[in-house]
Amino acid sequence: VQLQASGGGLVQAGGSLRLSCAASGRTISRDAVAWFRQAPGMERTFVAGINRSGGRIYATDSMKGRFTISRDNARNTVYLQMDNLRPDDTAVYYCAAGPSVISSNVRNENAYYYWGLGTLVTVSS
Repeated sequence: VQLQASGGGLVQAGGSLRLSCAASGRTISRDAVAWFRQAPGMERTFVAGINRSGGRIYATDSMKGRFTISRDNARNTVYLQMDNLRPDDTAVYYCAAGPSVISSNVRNENAYYYWGLGTLVTVSS
């Protein structure tokens, strides 16, 4: 499976971006898919995940209120809609997929087999 993340860019605080994670090679409809991010000088951290049934989980309540993860199995693509962006959302965003992710390890990057190259999101104040 190859994952291609796109949609990053430069946006002002309060703005919106929609990231896409397009898969090729096989369907990811049975995989859990997640977004992680890595801010400059920081470790990579979990942002949001979606399981094969469409169940969603977010890293924080703040993200739950501003970000929406969704999937379009017909397009073999997972999205991350990000609204009301803040400067501290600036990071490289990565998508990851895995067939064996369960609720207890969804936030653990080691649970994911496939990773895309990141897409940079920069939020200016």
